[in-house]
Amino acid sequence: MKLKLTEDRPIFIQIKEYIEESILSGTMNAGEKIPSTNEFAQFYKINPATARKGVNELVDEGIIEKRRGVGMFVTEIAKEKLIEKRKETFYDMYIEPLKDEARRLGISLEHIQEMIHKGEKQ
Repeated sequence: MKLKLTEDRPIFIQIKEYIEESILSGTMNAGEKIPSTNEFAQFYKINPATARKGVNELVDEGIIEKRRGVGMFVTEIAKEKLIEKRKETFYDMYIEPLKDEARRLGISLEHIQEMIHKGEKQ
């Protein structure tokens, strides 16, 4: 586990995001077993309930499935669900702030498009 916990956000959210990033990057794949909440707790020296909260949110979202007596596994549709979720927030997180800053700086839409395509031509 390569997650480095920080003080700026709740730990359960960091664990949830770590698992999400691992799935998106291909470090964790569909059908693969994820670390147990006790393994997270022991490794990071945290309360198992904290780790469980992050994992349970992923269970509720259909990203992880519990198999009684066996563990928790990445669902077959996890990556697709995560990609769709990210696409839904992309506009608010990236495009709106970009447009606002461009407006403040007097950058035209055409110039933004040129900047986006700049690296593609090389």
